[in-house]
Amino acid sequence: MTRRHRATVVLAAGLLALPTVLAFYSGGFFAVPRLWAALAACALLLLGALVAPAPRTGPAWVAAVALAGLAGWVALSAGWAPLTGPAVGDAQRVALYAAAFAAGLLLLGAVPRGVEPALAAGCLVVVGYALSARLAPGLVEQTASNTAIGRLEQPLTYWNALGCLAAIGLVLSARLAGDQGRPAWLRAAGAASGVPLLLGVALTFSRGAILATAAGLVVLCWLAPDRAQLRALAYVLGAAVPSVVVAMALAGVRALGGPEEDKGWQGALTFAVLLASMAGAALLARRTPPPGRLRRAGPAGVAVAIALLAGAVGLAALAKPGTGTPETGATPARLVSADSNRFAYWKVALRDFADHPVRGAGSGAFRVRWRRERAFAESAVDAHSLYVETAAELGLVGLGLLGGFLGGVGLAARRALGTAPALVAGPAAALAVWVLHAAIDWDWEMPALTLVALMLAALLAATPRAPARGG
Repeated sequence: MTRRHRATVVLAAGLLALPTVLAFYSGGFFAVPRLWAALAACALLLLGALVAPAPRTGPAWVAAVALAGLAGWVALSAGWAPLTGPAVGDAQRVALYAAAFAAGLLLLGAVPRGVEPALAAGCLVVVGYALSARLAPGLVEQTASNTAIGRLEQPLTYWNALGCLAAIGLVLSARLAGDQGRPAWLRAAGAASGVPLLLGVALTFSRGAILATAAGLVVLCWLAPDRAQLRALAYVLGAAVPSVVVAMALAGVRALGGPEEDKGWQGALTFAVLLASMAGAALLARRTPPPGRLRRAGPAGVAVAIALLAGAVGLAALAKPGTGTPETGATPARLVSADSNRFAYWKVALRDFADHPVRGAGSGAFRVRWRRERAFAESAVDAHSLYVETAAELGLVGLGLLGGFLGGVGLAARRALGTAPALVAGPAAALAVWVLHAAIDWDWEMPALTLVALMLAALLAATPRAPARGG
């Protein structure tokens, strides 16, 4: 390993650690932590440009230029946005994303096999911290916000974002458990880590995260259609069932409710069941993976699956289009309720798009129009959809730039799947979780979550034509 390559590996490790560090500062939602993260990303980009070769694939450059162009367009929109401050903050956030993605293109090709376990470990650290206050009350103290109403939210401070992060980690862990090219200890670690990550998804009571989890696991099985992957997934899901059942049955763990004196034993019991489940999943995953591939569904089957998934999303949004009092809190009743205020947000945002179709109303404009036209007294600053909000605030130009970024990553992923399918199956499936979830929530405004997705996208875009080894 040359000195230049060692330097690239060190820089890549710092970049991969950035989302996890930022998660403990409210996910980077606020200006000061976001600014420090942007400075770190810019420093990694500059140093990476000195020691690492630039990617040679056209789609990677298309994605990088489009994301940088989106940052510039957001900054320009401050000139016609109704509020300058939010627009400037949005521009800073997208600049962070552009710098981090470009740094990932330069650096992550040096550690292609290390990206999955590093990001999965980061997700586990964040979700493990979130669970710790419920599993060890009295030993770990966390601030619980009034809006969460018992749902798992810390340290990001938003339950839906934490659910999506846990879902991404679960997909990556399931892939590690089923990857026949990984050593036995890493397969075991992947299977074990999937259990608390699935428990994390459940305790956020995030319907969108649960839907995105299912979609990501379906995509994973389609991209890696072999017996080893299916068996590993069965181990993870099966092992997680006891801890999820126990946690849901105990109010102190499920919702931070009930008498204080009961929370200690309830947390201890859930923790014991969780550790036993993790140990069982790890032991099963250490077994020699079975050989053989399964028949992959053809284009028609994939189209049907996408149509069913889109229909489920549509029904969830339209069945009860925003009464102003949707089911909230850490209650299983929330999971069988289709009530949501998102449809009301989207209607207001689409009216802004209709009024300003080309350049948009300006970044941050949704909050102004929502305050003026809202159908019920709820404060909202985001349209709860990256794509709808981009259309409303940045118009067709912004949509084109966002589409250029996603399209570039998609083309790069398609090429990588043809040359290194074992390497990119997990990252592609985990990225699909974020792409879907961003359509129904404000993931774009939570850097600690979106940076994980950008690292996955950068790996897909930076994957060389030939299968990579080592790293």
